[in-house]
Amino acid sequence: MSTRQYVRLVDEWVIAIGLRREDYGTHSIRRTKAAMIYRATGNMRAVQFLLGHTKIENTVRYLGIDVEDALVLAERTEI
Repeated sequence: MSTRQYVRLVDEWVIAIGLRREDYGTHSIRRTKAAMIYRATGNMRAVQFLLGHTKIENTVRYLGIDVEDALVLAERTEI
């Protein structure tokens, strides 16, 4: 299946269930899954690898990680 075919298929599914295509595209689904993986694991390197980013800074910006998120993860981590 080509990328273009995949995009069309997702668009058809989204429209079929009555959602706005603009809100549920393939890119937003990609971002959502990456954010869910990050929240569940706190593993930024894994998310970076899955997204194919060469720089961790790009992954941080992509996910919209802020200082508050980092502090919550730090507090949950025991040494």
